[in-house]
Amino acid sequence: MVIMNETSLIIDLHCHTTASDGQLTPTEIIHRAHGNDIDVLAVTDHDTTAGLAEAHQANNSFDKPLTLIDGVEVSAKWHSFDIHIVGLGIDRHNPGFQDFLTEQRLRRDTRALAIGEKLEKAGIEGAYEGAKALANGAAISRGHFARYMVNQGYFTAMAGVFKKYLVKGKTGYVANNWHSIEETVKQIHNAGGVAIIAHPSRYNMSTKWLRKLINEFKSCGGDGIETVLSQQGVDERALLISFCHVYDLYASLGSDFHFDSPWVDLGRNMHQPSDCPWIWQSPKWQEKIAI
Repeated sequence: MVIMNETSLIIDLHCHTTASDGQLTPTEIIHRAHGNDIDVLAVTDHDTTAGLAEAHQANNSFDKPLTLIDGVEVSAKWHSFDIHIVGLGIDRHNPGFQDFLTEQRLRRDTRALAIGEKLEKAGIEGAYEGAKALANGAAISRGHFARYMVNQGYFTAMAGVFKKYLVKGKTGYVANNWHSIEETVKQIHNAGGVAIIAHPSRYNMSTKWLRKLINEFKSCGGDGIETVLSQQGVDERALLISFCHVYDLYASLGSDFHFDSPWVDLGRNMHQPSDCPWIWQSPKWQEKIAI
């Protein structure tokens, strides 16, 4: 179904809940989305679809439910980089895809244990146990470690934790052990979804390497890239739009909302430049996902 007057809709295709490293429950995310007048929302937790059933239940309690897209954000390995690929319109009941996500979460746990050990040696006591408690049954992410260290008073903001301890080359960093981009795209497609590179300008790589990444993603059958983010400069957005045209990829947009903050909110700054080939205009989307 083609969206008529889609620029009048508020669309946000990337957010997180307590099913992964977000701080709002799926129910709270849906209530916030309705409060922000969002028309189309995708819930895209890291390597899990565990929050989607609750999100649908909460959404259906409204007299006028918003359009809720089943999604997931999968971590993939490319050279030494962590690359995040958002799957939109996936079948959350697909058994093969659920097996794939289960293995992903096991790999997350293995990595989390190694991060905890490194932080322990650096004098950060109880990091793994603290991160695990904050995860509350969800797969442990670096975000949980950062929250623990802020809560313990080591830092005043999570960004500082990442900068000093959790990014490549720092004391608490552990190299990823994810599947390849090719395998990740294949699994998303097998589950009926479209595959989108999340926040491509945030991978701390040169434009030359970013072009290589996007070219390889395209060669693996990838469908699009996140072109519009909550916080980005005009030049950054223009570069990402140009990539859509050069590599014949569709554009997506998302806040990557995790928690209440002054800078990022569901649906905020989700502009829709007219020169973007939007993912919901793609034949694959129109065959499977109606908004």
